[in-house]
Amino acid sequence: MKSSTDGNVASAPQQPAHASTAPGTPPSGKAGDLKTRVISALVLAPFVLGAVWAGGWVFHALIALGAVAAVIEWINLVPCRNKTPALALGSVGVLGALAAQIAAGPLAAMAVALVTAVLVALVGGGPNRGLLGIGVVYVAAGLAGLMWLRDLPDSGLALFLFAMLAVWATDIGAYAAGRSIGGPKLAPRISPKKTWAGLIGGMVSSALVGWGIAVGFDAQQPVLALVVGAIVAVVSQAGDLFESAVKRRFDVKDSGHLIPGHGGILDRIDGLLVAAPVLALFHATLGTAVSWW
Repeated sequence: MKSSTDGNVASAPQQPAHASTAPGTPPSGKAGDLKTRVISALVLAPFVLGAVWAGGWVFHALIALGAVAAVIEWINLVPCRNKTPALALGSVGVLGALAAQIAAGPLAAMAVALVTAVLVALVGGGPNRGLLGIGVVYVAAGLAGLMWLRDLPDSGLALFLFAMLAVWATDIGAYAAGRSIGGPKLAPRISPKKTWAGLIGGMVSSALVGWGIAVGFDAQQPVLALVVGAIVAVVSQAGDLFESAVKRRFDVKDSGHLIPGHGGILDRIDGLLVAAPVLALFHATLGTAVSWW
């Protein structure tokens, strides 16, 4: 004989499978994610672009905040034995590298970054200590490169925009070409959605955007910007794949939750952290020799 509870369950009316979401329920799935991403971008963009335009200490403050946030995300992403002292050392170290960049230039910044990386690896400990230290250099070198570009006396704003917009164009072009063309995967074990068609699409988009910025800012040899833009696309995709490989290794979807709908700051600037120092190195060496800007 069934209990009264069993009888109540059996006689309860079933909810139709196609029942619609109740009024006032927030959107879910991709639509809700897209709305959150757009709102976050609209809120943050004026502050970021305003700081980039202003330059000087305002821009330096933005980079410093980004550096601390990014290195904290990295150390939280990579497992280690002594997380708290590693976080403290990493934060102080990247700020020290940026201060060295302002006071004495890129070589001093890299020296501070390398020393910090070794200290963080030793203090953090664990089997992943090497990767822990590499991430400190990854963050410090990338943001010091961005700072160096923006602080150039005549072409700083133009070259910073070149780096930032070329990376954005790479992401957009890669997404559009990958979705519309498809084809062989670029790195299926690391990022299954990336394709060779997407990489080529990103290179074309980045090259065209780079050329447009060069023309808009009256660069001396805008044609070279096509080549540089394509190279920026390749190295930014390498930066993206590097962070994706680390996240996949530790089974993490996002580097953090700082930006609603976007994940962490590393998820937004992973490609830029590689592209910026590469562009800075090119401009300081071969670019200066051929007077491209």
